[in-house]
Amino acid sequence: MNGAGQARVAVMSSRTASNVAVLMGGPSRERAVSLSSGRECAAALRSEGYHVTEIDAGPDLPARLVDLNPDVVFNALHGRWGEDGCVQGLLEWMGVPYTHSGVLASSLAMDKERSKEAFRRAGLPVVPSLLAFSRHVSASHVMDPPYVVKPYNEGSSVGIYLVRDGANAPPILADDMPETVMVERFAPGRELTTTVMGDRALAVTDIITDGWYDYDAKYTQGGSRHVVPAQVPAQIHTACLDYAQRAHDALGCRGVSRTDFRWDESRGLDGLVLLEVNTQPGMTPTSLTPEQAAHCGIDFGALCRWMVEDASCDR
Repeated sequence: MNGAGQARVAVMSSRTASNVAVLMGGPSRERAVSLSSGRECAAALRSEGYHVTEIDAGPDLPARLVDLNPDVVFNALHGRWGEDGCVQGLLEWMGVPYTHSGVLASSLAMDKERSKEAFRRAGLPVVPSLLAFSRHVSASHVMDPPYVVKPYNEGSSVGIYLVRDGANAPPILADDMPETVMVERFAPGRELTTTVMGDRALAVTDIITDGWYDYDAKYTQGGSRHVVPAQVPAQIHTACLDYAQRAHDALGCRGVSRTDFRWDESRGLDGLVLLEVNTQPGMTPTSLTPEQAAHCGIDFGALCRWMVEDASCDR
């Protein structure tokens, strides 16, 4: 970490945070993942000596937080409302320190098109994309195949459609897709990812699957194989670490984030593109961030403790 990062962590570590509320569940399409993350983190924090209360976030969340009056909120929510700036704004209003990124960084990262604009300004490589109405995407190709269609404000590969090269017909999107979606040029190659923890990019993981790295591949035991450290050239390894830290900083993230890449090895460094930044990476038994932390000698309990010590509030 640089001097500023070390000073900030030292200040956060000096605060006594014995009572931690773990927010989990919630109403998003990623509820099941959030429940799994929350339970794992709650158990780890208890093993670290914290008094932990698990909260399945709903409309009564403000009242429950007032009654509980926690020292810190560990935000294990995923998807809309939990990682798009909404719950962060509530916690800022209440003056409760919380883990992960703040309001602006969270909302930027979940808005895939605006986050790409920030990456472009930072000189980071991204693939061409556009926003379109779902009805137009289902009616005709709005981009030459191959391309990917996805909600512009969801995570965990929820609602993603891959339109392959040579496809005659456009995708028929599900009725629950949002009115506006992102259409993005498909980036071929290997799936790589890097976690940033404060001012430190941890490692590069190569994600190996039999097919598309979709929701099931991410969260089903055995759905994917993770190779950490990734067996890639030193130039690609260094670039992933550099790009991930720069993307984290470009969005104004704090705490832990994870940046996903695609790498077409036939093109060398030119084949490495940044897909997106997740400001609240999964913390389930199959999740990538805990694996990378362990590779760096940080066990799961220590990782969760660091997040609590790093928690803050801009108020």
